[in-house]
Amino acid sequence: MAFCTGLIVANIYYCQPLVILIAKDFKISESYAGHITYLTQIGYAVGLFLLVPLGDMLERKKQILTTTAIAIVSLLLAAISKNFILLQIASVFIGITSIVPQLILPLAANLSNDEERGKNIGIIMSGLLVGILGSRAISGTVGDLLGWRAVFFMAAILCGLLMFLMAKRFPQSLPTFKGNYKALMQSMFGYIKTQPVLRETSIINFFAFAIIMAFWTTMVLFLANEPFKFQAYQIGLFGIAGAAGALAAPLVGKISGKGNPRKNLKIGFALQLASALLFYFTGSNLFVFILGVILIDIAQQAIHVTNQTRIYTLVPEARNRLNTIFMSVSFIGASCGSALGLWLWDKGGWALFCYGITGIVFINMLIYK
Repeated sequence: MAFCTGLIVANIYYCQPLVILIAKDFKISESYAGHITYLTQIGYAVGLFLLVPLGDMLERKKQILTTTAIAIVSLLLAAISKNFILLQIASVFIGITSIVPQLILPLAANLSNDEERGKNIGIIMSGLLVGILGSRAISGTVGDLLGWRAVFFMAAILCGLLMFLMAKRFPQSLPTFKGNYKALMQSMFGYIKTQPVLRETSIINFFAFAIIMAFWTTMVLFLANEPFKFQAYQIGLFGIAGAAGALAAPLVGKISGKGNPRKNLKIGFALQLASALLFYFTGSNLFVFILGVILIDIAQQAIHVTNQTRIYTLVPEARNRLNTIFMSVSFIGASCGSALGLWLWDKGGWALFCYGITGIVFINMLIYK
């Protein structure tokens, strides 16, 4: 499950190191080409809200396979796009159909006992993070060698292989909700009203995702300009530095399954502030920058895995719907963060970006209190 989760979630992030190449191909500005990063996030949020709840109403394995098939079509559409408008449309659908990991996570939670649930979620989140970070390294390298279109062709082939694997290995999971789609969606709003933990975790995750996606979007522009002037494959390799966060995820998940997991959020906030400070003083020092990358990704795992473990303990029969609310809010935050990162870069460069994410961390600390 961790393997499939990582490779499918990668579809959302392949585009990030390719922004420079896409801008050159379509003869548009780098900032404008960067729009595909947050359009993909918006598509993901839409898919989370409209499709993930169906996991409580439909047989999950069939839904996973069907969604993956549509993802293949979307990736192929991106690969053959003749203009930037078509690529933007394809990016939205890539986001919508990349919600498969959010169907796998509730399935894993249902298959786990209470003692092992946090650890198992952490393991799957490790696969998720490796996919996110590895996708950037692979995308940048393949894009430089074979062109950006080859990346989307490669992703479509990988999804085809995953469909075969999931069809063979995933167990069936019968639905627990007996009503219709309208009743299913209406029930979600009831959980928002009655579950304060769900509200808190979702809002904190909104800002945490805004920070991490603002970083990964703006980082491409920072490294492509003076003093570094890196190529796409070099920028993509920085995703490997962030893989340290993947190592932290199982540990965070294990801790979250014991005692009061909320204390992990303090660690996440402190690491986010430390990374922002390192980014601000990076200058031309790559070691300082890489250390910041490691810390910001560990911080993201500390916050996200902790919050996700907390919501899965609330209403077991509604895990897909709770996950829908939680992850929809998170990825709306991600899309806002990508857009904010581009805006901060345009208005004040890297320094203003660092000020911006620092301010968001303090907002999250106030919500935590």
